[in-house]
Amino acid sequence: MDGREHYTFILISALLPLFGVAAAVVLLWNRLVGPADLIVFGIMYVIAGLGVSTGYHRLLAHRAFKTTRPLRIFFASAGAVAGQGPPVIWVAHHRRHHRVADKPGDPHSPYSDEEPGIKGALKGLWHAHMGWLFDRGLSSDPMRYCPDILRDKDMRFISKYFVWFVAGGVVLPGLLGLALTGTLFGAMTGALWGGFVRFFVANHITYAVNSIGHYFGRRRFATPDESRNVGWLALFSFGEAWHNNHHAFPRSASHGMRWYELDISALVIRSLEKLGLATNVIRIDRERQDQKAIAWEKLGGGRHARSNPDKPLALRSRTSAVGIVDVE
Repeated sequence: MDGREHYTFILISALLPLFGVAAAVVLLWNRLVGPADLIVFGIMYVIAGLGVSTGYHRLLAHRAFKTTRPLRIFFASAGAVAGQGPPVIWVAHHRRHHRVADKPGDPHSPYSDEEPGIKGALKGLWHAHMGWLFDRGLSSDPMRYCPDILRDKDMRFISKYFVWFVAGGVVLPGLLGLALTGTLFGAMTGALWGGFVRFFVANHITYAVNSIGHYFGRRRFATPDESRNVGWLALFSFGEAWHNNHHAFPRSASHGMRWYELDISALVIRSLEKLGLATNVIRIDRERQDQKAIAWEKLGGGRHARSNPDKPLALRSRTSAVGIVDVE
């Protein structure tokens, strides 16, 4: 997907779901929405949400756990269905974000322009939420940031045919609606609610983690960025909104670091581990959390704090007799 194709996809994916929401509102007004539509919406929301949170984010971008090839393909495919970009591009942007979070070079920081006042704040929030997606010049080199994903033939396949996975995210709920209602109208409203409306709601929840999650909320750790924990957003984002926790310990499989911080993705990973389907699960114990918190407090946090980010993954690789081996 080149620059023009990417821009065209972003434009269409921004407008079509919006029209879908408008159509859904009309149907709600005329009481033409049934339980089947809500069931289909729920099923697709969970599939796409776990695809992004558990698959794209924790499995691929941060390698917080390992799993079997079929499950890796399932989670990555579900992430593609969400429509936020091919796995190769999504992971490259996200790893770049962590290297320079809220500093020059961050793809989606709300502080990119540093314009003062309410106008500047609104512009920054819009940029972090969705505006950055329309930047024709934005590029995060996958060879630099995610060579491990590029070496994975399954991820290359999903990335190459990404648009077809997105289309499947509309066709599948239509088929579910047909199966539940036995009518063509049920298929159409299933595609509407499980496809377009789900696309709009789920993706704006993810975008809110980028915008709201770097502007409003609480900071447990004085990280060298502006990441924040946003409790009310955590349920809808499958745990992603414990964002300050995540920036403090990016490789942790769990973003909720207290018993009361609900993290659905972490629960899914834990369940897979108990079934023997997830291994090498990264955990951060309380002692290490407390030690890091004290160290950061001494240095001072926020976007103006000095940071020493890790080198991109491509520069942390070494060649062995059997190929390229990542060291981290």
